[in-house]
Amino acid sequence: MLIDHRTYTTRPGAVQKQLALYGEYGFPVQCKLAGDPLAFLVTETGPLNSYVHLWVYEDAAHRAQVRAALQADPAWVAYLAKSAEAGNLVSQENRLMVPAAFAPLRR
Repeated sequence: MLIDHRTYTTRPGAVQKQLALYGEYGFPVQCKLAGDPLAFLVTETGPLNSYVHLWVYEDAAHRAQVRAALQADPAWVAYLAKSAEAGNLVSQENRLMVPAAFAPLRR
C-alpha cells in the first residue's frame, strides 16, 4: 500500500476559493479515477492557508497508472487550466508514504 500525502498552500485568504474550484471541477474526476481519498483536511492551526489530501494506491505502478489517466482526462486538464488561471496556489508538497508494520491502515 502506498499513501500519496499532498499539501497545498494558497495565497492568504484563498483556501476556500481554491477548495470551491477543486470541489466543482477537480474532485469529481480525481475520485472517478483514483477512488475516494483517505482524507481531505483543511488546516485549523499551524501553517495556515493550506490543506492536505491523502490518496491510497496499491503500489507505485498503480499510482503512476492513475496519474497518467488523470493527465489524459479532458476534465482534469480543464480543471488544471482553471486552477492556474485562478492563481490561488502558492506551493505543493507531495510525500509518498507507507503504513508502519505495527499500525496497518484500516479502510
